Amino acid sequence: MITFRKSRPADGPSVVEIWRRSVDATHGFLSPQDRRDIESEVRGFLPDAPLDLAIDANGRPVGFMLLDGGHMEALFIDPDHRGKGVGRQLVAEALKREPDLSTDVNEQNLQAVGFYRRMGFEPIGRSERDGQGRSYPLIHLRHAGTGQKAG
Repeated sequence: MITFRKSRPADGPSVVEIWRRSVDATHGFLSPQDRRDIESEVRGFLPDAPLDLAIDANGRPVGFMLLDGGHMEALFIDPDHRGKGVGRQLVAEALKREPDLSTDVNEQNLQAVGFYRRMGFEPIGRSERDGQGRSYPLIHLRHAGTGQKAG
């Protein structure tokens, strides 16, 4: 059974570890140097970010999301819990609060692209570079239930 709660300062190490394990499992397209640089950036902001945590029956965080208004900035699931509905439940929770939900996904992360498509997101644009200017194209997505048409 998954429950949700807001992150607390003590969750910092757990959420960084979830991020690391998730990226190791799904972001094989990152260069080793970019992977190290991104992890350094993540360690600097993620522990203090206002995250929504997915908590397992043992009280441990197994996934998280970061919402900024109607935009999902991050969604990461521990690889041991992928395919068990944790990501789907987090997205459903986000849609309850922000029905006009958008997100961005790395184009090379085919698993994530497929997940968001199955969750009802449609592409509305594309950028050649990620938010930090690295050469990792992003697909911009919006949830189809918002009434927005793909462009």
